[in-house]
Amino acid sequence: MSFIEEPPDKRVNQERAREALATGADVVAVACPFCTTMMEDGINARKGDRDVRVMDVSELLLEAARPQAAAKTAAP
Repeated sequence: MSFIEEPPDKRVNQERAREALATGADVVAVACPFCTTMMEDGINARKGDRDVRVMDVSELLLEAARPQAAAKTAAP
């Protein structure tokens, strides 16, 4: 879509960010580097004072696994 002219008030990344923000989510998960960049740009343009993170799915998996890994190494 980056090669197509888009009207400034209907930028694809900002429209997707608007949709994601409308869900009330604090974290938006993406699955590719291009999507990360596009969603971060859109979220930053539209989030206002909200604290919303854009994270790759692999980052979410790592974050979810860390407490379990720490508990396994701490057990005798």
